[in-house]
Amino acid sequence: MMTNRFSYAVAAIAVAFLLVGCQTAQKSGGPATATPSTKAESPKDTQTVKGINDWEGEITGKPAPGSKFTKLKIGMSMKQVTDLIGSPTDQGAYITGKAWIPFYYGSDRYRHELVYKGQGRLIFSGGSGGDYSSGYLTSIIHNAKESGYR
Repeated sequence: MMTNRFSYAVAAIAVAFLLVGCQTAQKSGGPATATPSTKAESPKDTQTVKGINDWEGEITGKPAPGSKFTKLKIGMSMKQVTDLIGSPTDQGAYITGKAWIPFYYGSDRYRHELVYKGQGRLIFSGGSGGDYSSGYLTSIIHNAKESGYR
């Protein structure tokens, strides 16, 4: 008899937590303007562009004079990029929040970042279901003062 009461209490608490967790967020009293901006939060300019095979990406900042990054196009594979402009000074990878979505088989589950000293950073997105390539270029960040390390 005692275990049934305990089971019912635990079930009631679990249901209460689920109901509270599933509530939608309340809107604040003030008007919210969520207009997409073509300018970055920083003084650097950010532009959204279409690239190879309809890949969409961002280009941030202005290229340094003689920058190798001007040869690149959004949507290029990592192999194409490194063959074209050479090896990076540093590199690393990280997963995105999409990696934790159950049954999500789209791209952008992880990102791979290449850093070039005095040039900037390149970010590749990849990880769609069954795709184990190193990803495709989705972001070019021009920065002539790049230290070359992550």
